[in-house]
Amino acid sequence: MTTVAPDTGVGPLLRSWREQRRMSQLELALRADSSARHISFIETGRSRPSEEMVLRLSEHLDIPVRERNALLVVAGYAPRYAQTALDDPAMGALRDGMEQLLRGYDPYPALVVDATYTVVAANRGIAMLLDGVAGHLLAPPSNAMRITLHPEGLAPRIRNLRAWRADLLAQMERQIALARSAELRELYEEVAAYAVPVRGGDGDDEPAEPPSALPFALPMVIEHDGRVLTFVSSIATFNTPMDVTVAELAIETFLPADLETAAYLRSLDS
Repeated sequence: MTTVAPDTGVGPLLRSWREQRRMSQLELALRADSSARHISFIETGRSRPSEEMVLRLSEHLDIPVRERNALLVVAGYAPRYAQTALDDPAMGALRDGMEQLLRGYDPYPALVVDATYTVVAANRGIAMLLDGVAGHLLAPPSNAMRITLHPEGLAPRIRNLRAWRADLLAQMERQIALARSAELRELYEEVAAYAVPVRGGDGDDEPAEPPSALPFALPMVIEHDGRVLTFVSSIATFNTPMDVTVAELAIETFLPADLETAAYLRSLDS
């Protein structure tokens, strides 16, 4: 569970989330079918919000499920959302569904990560890309950001590392702003401090725009087994999750961005 200072009331916490979302009291009131006066009273502690109001405001402020539980506790209510371990028998259908999805995506790489990018499942396509990655990075619990950006990970083989690294760090910054996770902040500071491998040994020779840059998405251009493979990634999450664990899962898939990459991956699967 997320912990908060005992002297921090639900009103100031809601105000902090509202300000972070750059939303006025009036705008939030209109969305939540309330009044700006009532929102003001809640934020200043003059009015105690009902459990239903805490949940409604959380929904319109796009507050992560984990943090909604924390707000409920601070407001004097029981947490609404369970946090079930992924290996719990109750999660059997979810695990089976994710594994089936990952298998169906083979030979294209796909994996599932949690809120701090810990890898919870992956397919054969991902395993193929990990050839040559240092063993200590692959030892459980492995982390997708460490594997990608560590000098002993994929980083030396990513041809457009500067651009790909900048995109991943920006993604993490957005997640930190959304979830306010201290653990995610620590991970960000760690991976952002990794030395960036220099290609060719003659300095920074990566072009400002990768040769295979696409007009619709930034690709990851990576060397593998004497070939250059190009992928674009997509990330999917579960719709309207009612469990903290499920809310924090993300499925990332890598789609071949050119015919050569697609043909090579299909040849591995034949």
